[in-house]
Amino acid sequence: MSEVLIVGGGIMGLWAAVMAGRAGIQTCLVESRSIGAGASGGLLGALMPHMPDRWNAKKQFQFDALVALEDEIAELQQATRLSADYRRCGRVMPLGKPHLREIALGHEQDAARQWISGERRFHWHVRDAGTGSGWPAAEAASFGMVHDTLAARVAPRRLVQVLKAALAQFAHVQVEEGAEVASLDPQRGRLSLSDGRVFLFGHCILSAGVESFGLIDRLAHSAQAPSGSAVKGQAALLSAEIDPGSPIIFTDGLYIVAHEDGHVAIGSTSENRFDEPYSTDDQLDVLIRRAEAMAPALRGAEVIERWAGLRPRATGREPIVGRHPDFDNLSVLTGGFKVSFGMAHALARFVIDEIIGRPSIDLPESFACAHHIAALR
Repeated sequence: MSEVLIVGGGIMGLWAAVMAGRAGIQTCLVESRSIGAGASGGLLGALMPHMPDRWNAKKQFQFDALVALEDEIAELQQATRLSADYRRCGRVMPLGKPHLREIALGHEQDAARQWISGERRFHWHVRDAGTGSGWPAAEAASFGMVHDTLAARVAPRRLVQVLKAALAQFAHVQVEEGAEVASLDPQRGRLSLSDGRVFLFGHCILSAGVESFGLIDRLAHSAQAPSGSAVKGQAALLSAEIDPGSPIIFTDGLYIVAHEDGHVAIGSTSENRFDEPYSTDDQLDVLIRRAEAMAPALRGAEVIERWAGLRPRATGREPIVGRHPDFDNLSVLTGGFKVSFGMAHALARFVIDEIIGRPSIDLPESFACAHHIAALR
Protein backbone atom coordinates (compact mmCIF):
# COMPACT_ATOMS: atom_id res chain seq x y z
CA MET A 1 0.00 0.00 0.00
CA SER A 2 1.24 3.49 -0.88
CA GLU A 3 0.58 6.57 1.17
CA VAL A 4 0.18 8.43 -2.11
CA LEU A 5 -0.61 6.88 -5.49
CA ILE A 6 -0.11 9.15 -8.50
CA VAL A 7 -1.88 8.27 -11.75
CA GLY A 8 -0.05 9.68 -14.75
CA GLY A 9 3.62 10.19 -15.57
CA GLY A 10 3.51 13.47 -17.46
CA ILE A 11 4.81 16.81 -16.24
CA MET A 12 2.10 17.15 -13.57
CA GLY A 13 2.49 13.67 -12.13
CA LEU A 14 6.27 13.81 -12.18
CA TRP A 15 6.37 17.07 -10.23
CA ALA A 16 3.82 15.66 -7.77
CA ALA A 17 6.06 12.64 -7.24
CA VAL A 18 9.12 14.86 -6.72
CA MET A 19 7.26 16.98 -4.17
CA ALA A 20 6.00 13.86 -2.40
CA GLY A 21 9.51 12.42 -2.44
CA ARG A 22 10.94 15.58 -0.87
CA ALA A 23 8.23 15.37 1.81
CA GLY A 24 9.27 11.81 2.68
CA ILE A 25 5.97 10.26 1.59
CA GLN A 26 5.81 6.62 0.49
CA THR A 27 4.73 7.14 -3.12
CA CYS A 28 3.94 5.11 -6.22
CA LEU A 29 3.49 6.66 -9.66
CA VAL A 30 1.70 4.57 -12.29
CA GLU A 31 1.81 5.47 -15.99
CA SER A 32 -0.23 3.68 -18.66
CA ARG A 33 2.50 3.90 -21.30
CA SER A 34 5.94 5.35 -20.63
CA ILE A 35 7.01 8.42 -18.69
CA GLY A 36 6.28 11.56 -20.74
CA ALA A 37 4.56 9.62 -23.53
CA GLY A 38 1.63 12.04 -23.78
CA ALA A 39 1.48 15.78 -24.28
CA SER A 40 4.51 16.24 -22.01
CA GLY A 41 6.67 14.60 -24.67
CA GLY A 42 6.13 17.45 -27.11
CA LEU A 43 8.61 19.83 -28.73
CA LEU A 44 7.90 23.46 -27.88
CA GLY A 45 8.72 24.16 -24.22
CA ALA A 46 7.66 27.83 -24.36
CA LEU A 47 7.17 29.23 -20.84
CA MET A 48 5.25 32.45 -21.41
CA PRO A 49 3.52 34.77 -18.95
CA HIS A 50 0.01 36.13 -19.12
CA MET A 51 -0.42 39.71 -20.30
CA PRO A 52 0.50 42.11 -17.47
CA ASP A 53 -2.79 44.05 -17.60
CA ARG A 54 -5.90 43.46 -15.45
CA TRP A 55 -3.81 41.80 -12.77
CA ASN A 56 -5.48 39.14 -10.63
CA ALA A 57 -4.69 36.14 -8.44
CA LYS A 58 -4.36 33.79 -11.40
CA LYS A 59 -1.79 35.98 -13.13
CA GLN A 60 0.14 36.49 -9.89
CA PHE A 61 0.25 32.73 -9.28
CA GLN A 62 1.58 32.08 -12.77
CA PHE A 63 4.11 34.90 -12.49
CA ASP A 64 5.45 33.55 -9.20
CA ALA A 65 5.62 30.05 -10.67
CA LEU A 66 7.52 31.17 -13.76
CA VAL A 67 10.06 33.04 -11.64
CA ALA A 68 10.52 30.14 -9.19
CA LEU A 69 10.89 27.51 -11.91
CA GLU A 70 14.42 28.67 -12.73
CA ASP A 71 15.70 27.71 -9.28
CA GLU A 72 13.62 24.53 -9.17
CA ILE A 73 15.18 23.27 -12.40
CA ALA A 74 18.67 24.34 -11.31
CA GLU A 75 18.28 22.24 -8.15
CA LEU A 76 17.16 19.20 -10.14
CA GLN A 77 19.97 19.58 -12.65
CA GLN A 78 22.54 19.76 -9.88
CA ALA A 79 21.12 16.65 -8.20
CA THR A 80 20.88 14.56 -11.37
CA ARG A 81 23.79 16.01 -13.39
CA LEU A 82 21.42 16.22 -16.36
CA SER A 83 20.32 19.28 -18.31
CA ALA A 84 16.74 20.35 -19.03
CA ASP A 85 18.00 23.06 -21.43
CA TYR A 86 16.22 25.77 -19.49
CA ARG A 87 16.94 29.38 -20.47
CA ARG A 88 15.21 32.68 -19.67
CA CYS A 89 15.41 33.76 -23.30
CA GLY A 90 12.54 36.24 -23.32
CA ARG A 91 9.92 36.64 -26.01
CA VAL A 92 9.32 38.96 -28.96
CA MET A 93 5.90 39.74 -30.41
CA PRO A 94 5.76 41.67 -33.70
CA LEU A 95 3.29 44.54 -33.92
CA GLY A 96 1.75 44.63 -37.36
CA LYS A 97 -0.97 47.22 -36.75
CA PRO A 98 -0.83 50.71 -35.20
CA HIS A 99 -3.46 50.04 -32.52
CA LEU A 100 -1.44 47.07 -31.27
CA ARG A 101 1.47 49.38 -30.49
CA GLU A 102 -0.79 51.64 -28.42
CA ILE A 103 -2.06 48.64 -26.46
CA ALA A 104 1.51 47.38 -25.98
CA LEU A 105 2.64 50.75 -24.60
CA GLY A 106 -0.06 50.46 -21.95
CA HIS A 107 1.10 46.94 -21.10
CA GLU A 108 4.65 48.27 -20.73
CA GLN A 109 3.47 50.32 -17.76
CA ASP A 110 1.42 47.41 -16.40
CA ALA A 111 4.51 45.19 -16.38
CA ALA A 112 6.53 47.88 -14.60
CA ARG A 113 3.97 47.71 -11.78
CA GLN A 114 3.30 43.97 -11.66
CA TRP A 115 6.30 42.01 -12.89
CA ILE A 116 8.28 42.36 -9.67
CA SER A 117 9.71 39.56 -7.54
CA GLY A 118 11.77 40.78 -4.60
CA GLU A 119 14.69 42.68 -6.07
CA ARG A 120 14.06 41.30 -9.54
CA ARG A 121 12.26 43.27 -12.24
CA PHE A 122 11.00 41.85 -15.51
CA HIS A 123 10.09 44.08 -18.42
CA TRP A 124 7.71 44.46 -21.34
CA HIS A 125 9.64 46.69 -23.72
CA VAL A 126 8.04 48.24 -26.79
CA ARG A 127 10.75 48.68 -29.40
CA ASP A 128 11.04 49.75 -33.00
CA ALA A 129 11.76 47.11 -35.62
CA GLY A 130 14.64 47.35 -38.04
CA THR A 131 17.42 45.79 -35.95
CA GLY A 132 18.47 43.78 -38.99
CA SER A 133 18.42 40.50 -37.08
CA GLY A 134 15.49 39.10 -39.05
CA TRP A 135 14.16 37.58 -35.84
CA PRO A 136 11.35 38.36 -36.57
CA ALA A 137 11.25 39.65 -40.15
CA ALA A 138 11.05 43.45 -40.27
CA GLU A 139 8.02 43.39 -42.57
CA ALA A 140 6.06 41.50 -39.90
CA ALA A 141 6.74 44.24 -37.34
CA SER A 142 5.74 47.39 -39.19
CA PHE A 143 4.87 49.13 -35.94
CA GLY A 144 7.64 47.68 -33.81
CA MET A 145 7.67 44.75 -31.45
CA VAL A 146 7.29 43.80 -27.83
CA HIS A 147 10.25 42.23 -26.06
CA ASP A 148 9.42 40.72 -22.69
CA THR A 149 12.22 39.55 -20.39
CA LEU A 150 10.13 37.14 -18.28
CA ALA A 151 9.44 34.37 -20.81
CA ALA A 152 11.70 31.31 -20.87
CA ARG A 153 12.01 27.98 -22.59
CA VAL A 154 12.86 24.42 -21.68
CA ALA A 155 13.32 21.22 -23.67
CA PRO A 156 10.18 19.27 -22.63
CA ARG A 157 11.59 15.78 -23.11
CA ARG A 158 14.80 16.65 -21.30
CA LEU A 159 12.92 18.08 -18.33
CA VAL A 160 10.84 14.91 -18.19
CA GLN A 161 14.03 12.84 -18.06
CA VAL A 162 15.52 15.10 -15.38
CA LEU A 163 12.40 14.64 -13.24
CA LYS A 164 12.42 10.88 -13.81
CA ALA A 165 16.09 10.72 -12.80
CA ALA A 166 15.32 12.77 -9.69
CA LEU A 167 12.68 10.24 -8.64
CA ALA A 168 15.22 7.43 -8.87
CA GLN A 169 17.09 9.07 -5.99
CA PHE A 170 14.17 8.57 -3.59
CA ALA A 171 14.06 5.07 -2.13
CA HIS A 172 10.46 5.65 -1.04
CA VAL A 173 9.19 6.56 -4.54
CA GLN A 174 8.26 3.79 -6.96
CA VAL A 175 7.52 4.22 -10.67
CA GLU A 176 5.44 1.71 -12.64
CA GLU A 177 5.27 2.15 -16.42
CA GLY A 178 2.87 0.21 -18.66
CA ALA A 179 0.25 0.29 -15.91
CA GLU A 180 -3.10 1.02 -17.57
CA VAL A 181 -5.91 1.92 -15.19
CA ALA A 182 -9.10 -0.14 -15.41
CA SER A 183 -11.02 1.35 -12.48
CA LEU A 184 -10.63 3.68 -9.52
CA ASP A 185 -12.50 3.25 -6.25
CA PRO A 186 -11.52 6.04 -3.84
CA GLN A 187 -14.02 4.92 -1.21
CA ARG A 188 -12.08 1.69 -0.83
CA GLY A 189 -8.71 3.24 -1.59
CA ARG A 190 -8.29 0.88 -4.50
CA LEU A 191 -6.97 1.21 -8.06
CA SER A 192 -7.30 -1.71 -10.49
CA LEU A 193 -5.14 -2.12 -13.58
CA SER A 194 -6.12 -3.74 -16.86
CA ASP A 195 -3.61 -6.55 -16.23
CA GLY A 196 -5.43 -7.51 -13.02
CA ARG A 197 -3.06 -5.92 -10.54
CA VAL A 198 -4.51 -3.89 -7.69
CA PHE A 199 -2.93 -0.94 -5.89
CA LEU A 200 -4.15 0.19 -2.49
CA PHE A 201 -3.58 3.78 -1.43
CA GLY A 202 -4.11 6.25 1.35
CA HIS A 203 -4.46 9.12 -1.11
CA CYS A 204 -4.67 9.20 -4.90
CA ILE A 205 -3.66 12.04 -7.24
CA LEU A 206 -5.16 12.02 -10.74
CA SER A 207 -2.65 13.60 -13.09
CA ALA A 208 -3.16 11.54 -16.23
CA GLY A 209 -3.71 14.38 -18.68
CA VAL A 210 -6.71 13.87 -20.95
CA GLU A 211 -7.29 10.43 -19.43
CA SER A 212 -8.02 12.09 -16.08
CA PHE A 213 -11.31 13.51 -17.33
CA GLY A 214 -12.94 10.12 -17.91
CA LEU A 215 -11.89 8.92 -14.46
CA ILE A 216 -13.24 12.10 -12.84
CA ASP A 217 -16.53 11.89 -14.72
CA ARG A 218 -17.12 8.25 -13.80
CA LEU A 219 -16.89 9.20 -10.12
CA ALA A 220 -19.69 11.78 -10.38
CA HIS A 221 -22.46 11.22 -7.82
CA SER A 222 -24.93 13.15 -9.95
CA ALA A 223 -25.24 14.27 -13.53
CA GLN A 224 -22.58 16.76 -14.55
CA ALA A 225 -21.03 18.14 -17.69
CA PRO A 226 -17.76 16.55 -18.86
CA SER A 227 -14.85 17.80 -16.76
CA GLY A 228 -12.63 18.38 -19.76
CA SER A 229 -11.65 17.47 -23.29
CA ALA A 230 -8.65 16.74 -25.47
CA VAL A 231 -7.26 19.42 -27.79
CA LYS A 232 -4.97 18.21 -30.53
CA GLY A 233 -1.74 20.07 -31.11
CA GLN A 234 0.75 19.69 -33.95
CA ALA A 235 4.35 20.88 -33.90
CA ALA A 236 7.59 20.44 -35.80
CA LEU A 237 11.28 20.37 -35.03
CA LEU A 238 13.67 21.92 -37.55
CA SER A 239 17.42 21.73 -37.92
CA ALA A 240 18.64 25.33 -38.13
CA GLU A 241 21.68 27.18 -36.81
CA ILE A 242 19.86 29.75 -34.72
CA ASP A 243 21.40 31.25 -31.59
CA PRO A 244 19.83 29.18 -28.75
CA GLY A 245 19.65 32.37 -26.70
CA SER A 246 17.24 33.93 -29.21
CA PRO A 247 13.89 35.00 -27.77
CA ILE A 248 10.74 33.06 -28.47
CA ILE A 249 8.77 34.54 -31.36
CA PHE A 250 5.04 34.55 -30.69
CA THR A 251 2.24 35.91 -32.85
CA ASP A 252 -1.34 34.80 -33.58
CA GLY A 253 -0.92 31.30 -32.20
CA LEU A 254 2.48 30.73 -33.84
CA TYR A 255 5.41 29.85 -31.58
CA ILE A 256 9.01 29.69 -32.77
CA VAL A 257 11.41 28.44 -30.09
CA ALA A 258 15.17 28.15 -30.59
CA HIS A 259 16.63 25.25 -28.63
CA GLU A 260 20.12 23.89 -28.11
CA ASP A 261 21.98 21.68 -30.59
CA GLY A 262 20.78 23.54 -33.70
CA HIS A 263 17.09 22.75 -33.18
CA VAL A 264 14.11 25.08 -33.56
CA ALA A 265 10.60 24.06 -32.50
CA ILE A 266 7.51 25.40 -34.29
CA GLY A 267 3.96 25.08 -33.05
CA SER A 268 1.19 24.75 -32.49
CA THR A 269 -2.27 24.01 -33.71
CA SER A 270 -5.25 23.87 -31.34
CA GLU A 271 -7.78 21.47 -32.83
CA ASN A 272 -11.02 20.70 -31.01
CA ARG A 273 -12.13 18.37 -33.80
CA PHE A 274 -9.88 15.76 -35.33
CA ASP A 275 -9.98 12.25 -36.76
CA GLU A 276 -6.37 11.18 -36.19
CA PRO A 277 -5.07 12.36 -32.80
CA TYR A 278 -1.44 11.36 -33.31
CA SER A 279 -0.82 12.12 -36.98
CA THR A 280 0.20 15.38 -38.63
CA ASP A 281 -1.33 16.95 -41.70
CA ASP A 282 -1.40 20.06 -43.88
CA GLN A 283 -2.25 22.24 -40.88
CA LEU A 284 1.30 21.72 -39.71
CA ASP A 285 2.62 22.51 -43.18
CA VAL A 286 0.81 25.87 -43.03
CA LEU A 287 2.37 26.54 -39.63
CA ILE A 288 5.86 25.81 -40.95
CA ARG A 289 5.34 28.17 -43.90
CA ARG A 290 4.15 30.89 -41.51
CA ALA A 291 7.28 30.36 -39.42
CA GLU A 292 9.53 30.67 -42.46
CA ALA A 293 7.87 33.96 -43.39
CA MET A 294 8.18 35.24 -39.83
CA ALA A 295 11.82 34.12 -39.44
CA PRO A 296 13.54 33.98 -42.88
CA ALA A 297 16.56 32.18 -41.39
CA LEU A 298 14.34 29.08 -41.21
CA ARG A 299 13.67 28.93 -44.94
CA GLY A 300 14.86 25.66 -46.35
CA ALA A 301 15.62 24.20 -42.92
CA GLU A 302 15.21 20.44 -42.67
CA VAL A 303 12.18 19.22 -40.74
CA ILE A 304 13.58 16.48 -38.53
CA GLU A 305 10.41 15.64 -36.62
CA ARG A 306 6.67 16.16 -36.98
CA TRP A 307 4.68 15.67 -33.76
CA ALA A 308 1.03 15.49 -32.77
CA GLY A 309 -0.49 14.93 -29.36
CA LEU A 310 -3.49 15.59 -27.13
CA ARG A 311 -3.42 18.30 -24.49
CA PRO A 312 -5.86 18.33 -21.56
CA ARG A 313 -8.17 21.34 -21.40
CA ALA A 314 -10.61 21.49 -18.50
CA THR A 315 -14.16 22.57 -19.26
CA GLY A 316 -13.63 25.64 -17.08
CA ARG A 317 -10.39 26.29 -19.01
CA GLU A 318 -8.32 26.63 -15.82
CA PRO A 319 -6.25 23.76 -14.38
CA ILE A 320 -8.16 21.43 -12.06
CA VAL A 321 -6.17 21.25 -8.84
CA GLY A 322 -6.63 19.97 -5.32
CA ARG A 323 -8.88 17.72 -3.26
CA HIS A 324 -12.06 16.40 -4.85
CA PRO A 325 -15.12 17.66 -2.94
CA ASP A 326 -16.69 14.18 -2.78
CA PHE A 327 -13.61 12.18 -1.74
CA ASP A 328 -11.18 13.25 0.98
CA ASN A 329 -8.54 10.83 -0.32
CA LEU A 330 -8.62 11.94 -3.96
CA SER A 331 -6.88 14.95 -5.48
CA VAL A 332 -6.81 16.14 -9.08
CA LEU A 333 -3.88 17.71 -10.91
CA THR A 334 -4.69 18.12 -14.59
CA GLY A 335 -6.17 20.38 -17.26
CA GLY A 336 -3.19 22.69 -17.68
CA PHE A 337 -3.47 22.77 -21.51
CA LYS A 338 -0.73 25.25 -22.59
CA VAL A 339 0.48 26.40 -19.17
CA SER A 340 1.40 23.07 -17.56
CA PHE A 341 5.19 23.26 -17.92
CA GLY A 342 5.36 26.72 -16.38
CA MET A 343 3.19 25.96 -13.34
CA ALA A 344 3.27 22.22 -12.70
CA HIS A 345 5.86 22.49 -9.93
CA ALA A 346 3.78 25.07 -8.03
CA LEU A 347 0.50 23.22 -8.54
CA ALA A 348 2.07 19.95 -7.43
CA ARG A 349 3.48 21.60 -4.32
CA PHE A 350 0.00 22.87 -3.44
CA VAL A 351 -1.52 19.38 -3.84
CA ILE A 352 1.12 17.66 -1.72
CA ASP A 353 0.98 20.37 0.94
CA GLU A 354 -2.81 20.08 1.04
CA ILE A 355 -2.58 16.30 1.50
CA ILE A 356 -0.18 16.53 4.44
CA GLY A 357 -1.92 19.54 5.96
CA ARG A 358 0.80 22.17 5.70
CA PRO A 359 -0.46 24.79 3.24
CA SER A 360 2.36 27.01 1.97
CA ILE A 361 0.89 28.76 -1.08
CA ASP A 362 -2.52 30.12 -2.00
CA LEU A 363 -4.31 28.62 -5.00
CA PRO A 364 -6.50 30.80 -7.22
CA GLU A 365 -10.13 29.90 -6.56
CA SER A 366 -10.77 29.23 -10.24
CA PHE A 367 -8.15 26.44 -10.17
CA ALA A 368 -9.66 24.55 -7.22
CA CYS A 369 -11.16 21.13 -8.00
CA ALA A 370 -14.18 21.92 -5.82
CA HIS A 371 -14.81 25.07 -7.87
CA HIS A 372 -14.68 23.11 -11.12
CA ILE A 373 -16.98 20.31 -9.89
CA ALA A 374 -19.55 22.77 -8.57
CA ALA A 375 -19.60 24.57 -11.93
CA LEU A 376 -20.17 21.29 -13.79
CA ARG A 377 -23.26 20.31 -11.80
